[in-house]
Amino acid sequence: MAGAGPVQVRLDQVRKGYGRGEGRVLALDGVSLTFAAGTFTALMGPSGSGKSTLLHCAAGLDKPDEGRIHLGDTELTRLGESKLLDVRRQRIGVVFQSFNLVASLTAAENVALPARLAGQKVRREAVHELLARVGLADRARHLPSSLSGGQQQRVAIARALFTGPDVVFADEPTGALDTRAGADVLGLLRETVDTWGQTVVMVTHDPRAASMADRVVFFADGKVAGELTSPSAERIGSWLAELGA
Repeated sequence: MAGAGPVQVRLDQVRKGYGRGEGRVLALDGVSLTFAAGTFTALMGPSGSGKSTLLHCAAGLDKPDEGRIHLGDTELTRLGESKLLDVRRQRIGVVFQSFNLVASLTAAENVALPARLAGQKVRREAVHELLARVGLADRARHLPSSLSGGQQQRVAIARALFTGPDVVFADEPTGALDTRAGADVLGLLRETVDTWGQTVVMVTHDPRAASMADRVVFFADGKVAGELTSPSAERIGSWLAELGA
């Protein structure tokens, strides 16, 4: 992680549970973690280990029961819903496995949608420049139904990047893609870090996908179980086998 910048996201003793009484499940059990600016981190672990819950809390999509989450100097856990929504729209990008594109909007319109919802003026040139960056300069007027899965995910990444967010959170971004399209999307995420200085935090179950990251953080039973830097797919696979993933 040479050249990593200051801490972009910080979690302090974050706890999150679901359900009540004897059926309550503790998804995060006192997790403290930081993500530096300009780095690519993968979160991994068995199903139910807490990795997706952590991503959703860090992205402001869910609120922890206890603990603090900071985005730069802003404490997300102290914000009301309206201010938190503003922060999510302006400073946080999210990419989902299911793309979450609006079927009736073109690729260009989907990219610009978060900015329009935030009441920001949208320059057509900026939209097309970003689509060109992700290799879709000639697909701006296409609806999602006429795009491949990999192309739709590229539109989703462009949408996540459009407002110039501090960090992009990606939840299983290659889970619905074939091997080649998945590799293309991972290469694009890697490029956003190396070329554009972006910060990316990605949940994945795939050791090959995680090996594209600078760092892998492993979860088990709602806690951080360890981490690797400059990881290989083989080392990641060994860690996952030990965790029973």
